[in-house]
Amino acid sequence: MNELYFYIKALHLIFVITWFAGLFYIPRLFIYQIEAFHKPSPDKEILGKQLKLMAKRLWFIITWPSAILAVFFAIWLLILAPSFLLQGWMHLKLTFVVLLILYHLKSHKIYKQLQVDVVKYSTTYMRIWNEGATVILFAIIFLVILRNSLSWIFGVIGLVSLAVLLMLGIRFYKKIRNKNPEA
Repeated sequence: MNELYFYIKALHLIFVITWFAGLFYIPRLFIYQIEAFHKPSPDKEILGKQLKLMAKRLWFIITWPSAILAVFFAIWLLILAPSFLLQGWMHLKLTFVVLLILYHLKSHKIYKQLQVDVVKYSTTYMRIWNEGATVILFAIIFLVILRNSLSWIFGVIGLVSLAVLLMLGIRFYKKIRNKNPEA
């Protein structure tokens, strides 16, 4: 592979990291927005306005541009190394990338609703939603690093285990918050 490939790969990875940073943080802002929505005035208005501004800046200055650039550089990499498209691990990786894009688009829908004070989800739902990007990230990283079919089996078992642990962690945190609302 030529030197250009490695520069493009570095740029792809940088924008994947910043994209995920946005996807990890935006659901937290959604949780705070939902919590602020249920507060009494004037807290509701003050917090709501600030959180909407923070979400807007994160979403349109970091997350969307990073997503577009990560996909752009990924396509460029596949043009430079089309043989990857013949490998099974890449097909599975691209499936997870499609899931990531769908996750991003659903997050955009939630973002737009919260910007106009339409609250359709609970904070518990958003805490679970927040873990979606983590599961996808684990799947993609393990696929790219391990690549062989035996590792996929262990990877799937690990992914399911991670999802179970995340759900148990969320339930545990909810119990703590119910006992102590300041937690």
